[in-house]
Amino acid sequence: MKEATGELNMTVVTIVLIGVIAAFFAFFWPTIQNTIQNTWNDNATSQTDVKFK
Repeated sequence: MKEATGELNMTVVTIVLIGVIAAFFAFFWPTIQNTIQNTWNDNATSQTDVKFK
């Protein structure tokens, strides 16, 4: 019975951690996505502005 309780506790901890990680990404994903998009656009723009001598 003690082993079953330990396994249940580990299952609960795993589910809670997955929920915390999912909530973190759900909350911060729009900011992360905008940062990636802005960096990508800035990089693409800077490469089209190159002037050759």
